[in-house]
Amino acid sequence: MNFLNYIVRRILLLVVVLVGVTLIIFVLLTLFSPEQRASTFIRDIKQLSDLDSIIKTYGLDRPVYVQYFMWLRQILNGNFGWSTTVSRPVLDAFKFFLPHTIELALFAAPLIILAGIWLGSLSAVHRDKPVDHFTRFLAIIGWSLPTFWFGLILLMVFYGYFKGLFPPEILSYQAQSFVDSAEFIRYTRMNTIDALLNGELWIFVDAVRHLVLPVITLAVIQIALIMRIMRSSMLEAMGKGYILTALAKGAAPKTVIRRHARRNALIPVITVSGWLFAQLMAGVVITETIFNRKGLGWWWARAATQLDIPAVLMAVLFNGLLFVITNLIVDILYAYIDPRVRLG
Repeated sequence: MNFLNYIVRRILLLVVVLVGVTLIIFVLLTLFSPEQRASTFIRDIKQLSDLDSIIKTYGLDRPVYVQYFMWLRQILNGNFGWSTTVSRPVLDAFKFFLPHTIELALFAAPLIILAGIWLGSLSAVHRDKPVDHFTRFLAIIGWSLPTFWFGLILLMVFYGYFKGLFPPEILSYQAQSFVDSAEFIRYTRMNTIDALLNGELWIFVDAVRHLVLPVITLAVIQIALIMRIMRSSMLEAMGKGYILTALAKGAAPKTVIRRHARRNALIPVITVSGWLFAQLMAGVVITETIFNRKGLGWWWARAATQLDIPAVLMAVLFNGLLFVITNLIVDILYAYIDPRVRLG
């Protein structure tokens, strides 16, 4: 099976999975009464008297299969309802909070991948030596730390004892006031990128200072995971016959490790790294809540506690789509790296 046929097959399977995701979400939605579902489209309490007309408008009194297709059409048109948590349409709220979460993930992902690969390689090359024991100890500690506890400790230390060094939230009051002014053009709504595009270096520095602690909190556990996978994969690669043959023929150990062992050991790491961004996007609820970063996680945490049904459904739909699409990308990437996968 050639590579193009493999991609087409995976995309067709993706469509089936996406339909399954929407069906599951719709089934969950039907657990609510028509009146409760109609209330998700209400923006003003005065509209409560018009519930019957809203039910008819959105077809909530029609057969279930008709309701599904009408609901799907509303979703495709961007009508997800009204978020009572932030008092705005769900889609508008999603567009507002998404850049802040993407920015956090973009800063965390490179740190996780590079640090995990380097530490894992270092541990494997120095197997059973003090460096190996130390890095494995760090991996165990990092993997065992609860995210909420570690985040709170960082917040207490750096905000309590070193106040002003790495503060919570997204920007300082002065920087936020300038960003909200007409002088500052919002190209992406990601403060670091927009600051550079506007030539405002001090805004960039301020935004990075506010990112340091959340990025570290997100990165610690994931670095431990990448490091352990890289170490195991590296040890397996270093035990292969072609590696031992190259070393026996007098090839420089550093060259063999860098050009052959590490390159082949990266295959499982690349696969895991493909899911990393999706995991970061989906797992920022605790981190954003602790550091009061108003991103998707911050919004969804409040939506869940305030029974904001449309926002919660958006969270389920977004995370479902994110993992499905990420799986497709990872499958294609893995098939490109290892052609044997295409024959499966």
